[in-house]
Amino acid sequence: QVQLVESGGGLVQAGGSLRLSCVASGSTWSVSVMGWFRQAPGKGREFVAAMTWSGDSINYLDSVKGRFTISRDKAKNTAYLQMDSLKPEDTAVYYCNSRDMYSRDYWGQGTQVTVSS
Repeated sequence: QVQLVESGGGLVQAGGSLRLSCVASGSTWSVSVMGWFRQAPGKGREFVAAMTWSGDSINYLDSVKGRFTISRDKAKNTAYLQMDSLKPEDTAVYYCNSRDMYSRDYWGQGTQVTVSS
């Protein structure tokens, strides 16, 4: 089992920045991929970014490429999502996700990001 706790959400003006953090605990040795998803009001959950724990593969949603950066600190068992040039359409609850070597998914509780115009 892997437990995930996100932090770093908040209210920011358009063009601003936020950094989300996701601390993993439990069976972190089994984690193979860390990622971020988001869910806007009235919409389904969508993929935002993901990276292998080794760091050799990173993927982004097209609409966040060049604005968001995913990273991780192995020593701290923490993944980050640096979000720059935020837009109102980025407003959503952001969820941290991890997938382990057995393809089991784990989710954090979510953190609200609100971008005002």
